[in-house]
Amino acid sequence: MRLKKYLSSYWFRSAFYTFFQRFSLTFFGFINLVLLTRKLTVDQMGMWALFLTITGIFELTKSALLKNAHIKYVSSIDDPEVQAEIASSSFLINAAITLFFIILILLFSNWLGRWFHTGTELGAMLQWFIPGLIFMVFFAHLEAVQQSNLDFRGGFAGSLVRQVFFFLVIALYKFLNWPLTLVQLSIYQSVSIGLGAIILFLDSRKYLLFRFNASLKWIKQIFHFGGYIFGSGIVANISQNLDQLMIGKYIRPKFVAYYNVASRINLLVDIPSYAASEILFPKASRAFAEDDRGKIKFFYERMVAILLAFTVPTALFIIALPKLFTYFIAGPAYGLAAPILQMYMITGIFRPAQNQAANLLNSMGKSRLVFWTNTCTLAMALIINYICLRQFGFYGAAIGTVIATLLGFIAWYFIMRRQIGLELHSVWNHTIDTYRSLYRRIHGFVRKSPTT
Repeated sequence: MRLKKYLSSYWFRSAFYTFFQRFSLTFFGFINLVLLTRKLTVDQMGMWALFLTITGIFELTKSALLKNAHIKYVSSIDDPEVQAEIASSSFLINAAITLFFIILILLFSNWLGRWFHTGTELGAMLQWFIPGLIFMVFFAHLEAVQQSNLDFRGGFAGSLVRQVFFFLVIALYKFLNWPLTLVQLSIYQSVSIGLGAIILFLDSRKYLLFRFNASLKWIKQIFHFGGYIFGSGIVANISQNLDQLMIGKYIRPKFVAYYNVASRINLLVDIPSYAASEILFPKASRAFAEDDRGKIKFFYERMVAILLAFTVPTALFIIALPKLFTYFIAGPAYGLAAPILQMYMITGIFRPAQNQAANLLNSMGKSRLVFWTNTCTLAMALIINYICLRQFGFYGAAIGTVIATLLGFIAWYFIMRRQIGLELHSVWNHTIDTYRSLYRRIHGFVRKSPTT
């Protein structure tokens, strides 16, 4: 009975689906990377990395505006009519922002290709990805609908279908030795999003009222809550990809491929962090609505401690064997990525605390503080990365990223100490408790196992 209750709990279900959704993204990202690095040239991989960076910045930024606001308001209101009004307003904003981005692609994608020294191919990839942007409107909206109802299953299923389809396409081209262009890859990326949206819709029907009644009141409310989050999302996502963007501009697009390989491997450390953010946000929003600051402090310290318990050993292991990982994932042609990977793993140790801090402050309505902190961090990172690029060349962007991350961590620590009373010794104690708990569970499992 206790096991059944535990398995049916919010924390277990949400952790299961969000963790494995993130894991599937990283796992298939790895497999696709393994296949593509052996199918495409280094120059093509550099352009593909730039394409993913540009489209990823847009989608993650839009999600930061709409998803958090949607979840916060719907999860705190029980009236179905008001929930439908919020969802309709969120969908309308979602579609309008996407339409604006599509217009920018049609007008400026070729100029962007010239700016990154990629010719016309980058612009063509972005233009052929326009159907994928339209599909993403529905995918992102339906995922927010599910999570606002504390349900994470549909997002996992839709994401898994996307990843599996794209992987099967790449595998087919690789093993049948068919020629594969970057434009074809962008088209298949669009199709995969469309299939994922269909699966997500089928699982979300029970939460949909099938009424469109957007209101100016809730459009303003979402922008009021999410305006700073939107700006903060733009800044944070540019910061996260700043090294690749600057390498593409100031060195050569080809070398973006090495940074992208290291970045993909670095995602191993970020799987629990991003999964935790999606679990923590609805709960923290409710705790803030109840004015329970003690619970908010506990949530943050406990979550960061659990993340550190897993990320630190993983990062140290990869730091010790960087060439093994780059060789296994991307092959011998990407040996230059090993030192970049080591430096990225250092940042991976500090990043979970910053990710959770921004997410928690957004749930508390402190989006303006997050925006200005991220803006100052981006400005600092731009200056540091530029100086390091000029001083150290190819590896300068990675060195600059490490320095900027460490300085950013210090800034976030003092902010969280002021906002929620963060105590490092509490995080340390929770981390030790996590290891003790894992030891007791493993030890108990071993003792109960049948012996022969």
